[in-house]
Amino acid sequence: MKVHNVSKKELAIRVAQELGRDVINQGDALRVIQQVLDDMMDYLKQGRTIEFRNFGVFEVCERKARLGRNPRRPGEEVPIPAHKVVAFRPGKEMKAMWG
Repeated sequence: MKVHNVSKKELAIRVAQELGRDVINQGDALRVIQQVLDDMMDYLKQGRTIEFRNFGVFEVCERKARLGRNPRRPGEEVPIPAHKVVAFRPGKEMKAMWG
């Protein structure tokens, strides 16, 4: 079974339908979603952790420098510098979905 990815627009449509168009329309829902995502990126850029109880935690982690392999020449080692990545740890309810 092929899984369909969900876009921001589809999420905004669902939010507008769930709350009712008299509460929020699709365009406003899309703007709210985008603002939340922009704010999350700003907080992560500052090195802050974002926690949504029972959903999960987004945090910035430092990956150590290491040696990797060149995908075009697998026998060749390539230095990979230390860098920051955003990690997600699922919360209690999300973990429960998969047992």
